Amino acid sequence: MKRGAVETILGAVVLLIAIGFVFFGARSIDLQDHDGYQLTARFLKVGGLDRGSDVRISGVKVGSVIDRSLDDQTFEAVVTFTVRKDLRLPADTEAGVTAEGLLGGKYLRLFPGTATEMLPPEGEIVQTRDFRAIEDTVSEIIFLATDAK
Repeated sequence: MKRGAVETILGAVVLLIAIGFVFFGARSIDLQDHDGYQLTARFLKVGGLDRGSDVRISGVKVGSVIDRSLDDQTFEAVVTFTVRKDLRLPADTEAGVTAEGLLGGKYLRLFPGTATEMLPPEGEIVQTRDFRAIEDTVSEIIFLATDAK
């Protein structure tokens, strides 16, 4: 009898830990409705930018990426994202895909411009900065170093 009680208690502890992991995972995932208005931007290269990735201005989250698709006419990546309702972006705002670090995730970084005209909801950011992988930068440095000789 003693062994059965210990196994039952141990099973309950494991079950509680599993429920804790599920709860933590559910809180970590952005399952809420994407409040705000939608914008799009086109890129030649988006790296590992995925649905749910942050949209940030100066490191502060202001929205989320809600879709990525391929324009089959121009073969550009079209990124659709939301921006907070209370935030109006100038028409000359730039968008760039940035990595959080060498091994970190990717996010969409916005560089607000200075224009007086604002981007309308469902508008498109025309000026973009494509994602640059570390491999691209290293190969460019090697090319420049070997070309200088």
